[in-house]
Amino acid sequence: MQSSLRHHLIMMIITRVEAALQQALLFLVLFVSYVTLLRIAKRSKSKQQQQQGHGRLLPSPPGLPLIGHLHLAILYRLQGILPTVSFRDLATRYGRDGLVLIRLGSMPMLAVSSRRAAEAVMRTQDHLLAWRPPSTMAHTLFYGSRDVIFASYSDHWRQAKKLLTTHLLTMKKVQSYRAVREEEVRRAMAKVSDAAMACKALDVSELLYGFTFDVMCRAAVSGRVVKADDDMSRLFRELVNLTEKLIGGLNLEDYFPWLLRVGVFRRAVCAKADRLRKRWDELLDKVIDDHEGNNKQAQQHEHDFLDVLLSHQHEYGLTKDHLKALLIDIFVAGTDTSYLVLEYAMVELVRNPHVMSRLQDEVRHHVPNTQEMVVTEEVASSMAYLKAFIKETLRLHPPAPMLAPHYSLTEVDIDGYMVPAKTPILINNWALARDSSVWKDAEEFKPERFMEMGIEASINFKGNDFQYLPFGAGRRMCPGINFSISSIEVLLANLVYHFNWEVPTVMGKASIDMTEEVCMTLHRKEKLFLVPKMVGV
Repeated sequence: MQSSLRHHLIMMIITRVEAALQQALLFLVLFVSYVTLLRIAKRSKSKQQQQQGHGRLLPSPPGLPLIGHLHLAILYRLQGILPTVSFRDLATRYGRDGLVLIRLGSMPMLAVSSRRAAEAVMRTQDHLLAWRPPSTMAHTLFYGSRDVIFASYSDHWRQAKKLLTTHLLTMKKVQSYRAVREEEVRRAMAKVSDAAMACKALDVSELLYGFTFDVMCRAAVSGRVVKADDDMSRLFRELVNLTEKLIGGLNLEDYFPWLLRVGVFRRAVCAKADRLRKRWDELLDKVIDDHEGNNKQAQQHEHDFLDVLLSHQHEYGLTKDHLKALLIDIFVAGTDTSYLVLEYAMVELVRNPHVMSRLQDEVRHHVPNTQEMVVTEEVASSMAYLKAFIKETLRLHPPAPMLAPHYSLTEVDIDGYMVPAKTPILINNWALARDSSVWKDAEEFKPERFMEMGIEASINFKGNDFQYLPFGAGRRMCPGINFSISSIEVLLANLVYHFNWEVPTVMGKASIDMTEEVCMTLHRKEKLFLVPKMVGV
């Protein structure tokens, strides 16, 4: 009995001690959390006071510890709202002057949604903000950032950009590929004719992507090896697609960079990019070796971009890794963007029959004989409504809805607001082009806006109009404008010249699914199928 009582007392004491320890531990956790929050608040207040001495505070939504505004991004995503829309909404609700500071995880980002702020970033402070934020994925994939798109602002980048603008993408060089583009147009028209004769719907997405890929392939590497090898052609396409998904995907290290200090996590991130880079290695090594062998044998072939790079290799100090990084840039930037513009252009044509009718009238007026095999590039480039139609397509459907982030190594003043050093700055290109305070009937597709008298008619692609930046502006502006527009103009002119286009009827209803998703580019989720009909049939 006494033994049982003694055991009971001991157990009661142990239970009370455990409860006391738990309470003490809970108190300790709460105390440490309280002290930590006080230190964070004090540090934040100190930074704010310091910032107030230099300029206005950047507006920002209320955030949460550790995750910042990541919960808002997740809520928008669950509702199917794209980042372009959510950033614009946050800027409207919490921002000022088109600026809003958003912290996704531990990474602060400044979203820019106004023309004035965009001009401050890409013109006024362009010399300070031409850098790119560090990216482990891009650094690994592009051979230590030896490319142009993702490389930081440096002597290497300036030399590489000079090589592209001076030797590869000049107007004279672009015009030298006119015959290539027109030949690929003929191939595309033959495929459309087959579908029209069979009275069946055509996979327009595949047609347009095939056209832009083949044009780029022949311009970049002559397509000598690729065109003769279906497996290699498929591999090129696959690697371009994988590269876009890897760079443009949701990567945890982008929100919590400190995770890269964890060796296991860093190795896993690098391994994913390294595997893809090795596949590029195998493919591009073969293409480069083929070119070098042909050049030594002085064989005649199309003088492509790779030939130009090889001819200036020693002048610009290019290693083989430089060549491969630049070729990946050319394929990734030059294929998907042009293809998406063409696809959205076809979507808007069938959604706006009056636009298709007016465009067809213009093209057929310039080429009255509908028996002509192809509308030449020279004729297509003289069509005013075609140019306005392409401008409007780029306005409502910019292939790069968020321009690649700008970055400064020092604190910088943007329109009176002090932006801390090493803050990525995202230009919401999509929001700029739909700003109702700038554009009349901003959500409507109206090519005529670029033809009528007024400010909109004078807007162009050259990066001087900061409400319209399909190719960016400043030092980081895309150098491939002329090449891209030439391909788009000549194919669109031929598609509407020879054919009328209709949406296939499914279950008694004709419609196009406009559900979109963002990776590196903005694109529709579903493929585009249309029914082509011969003119006069």
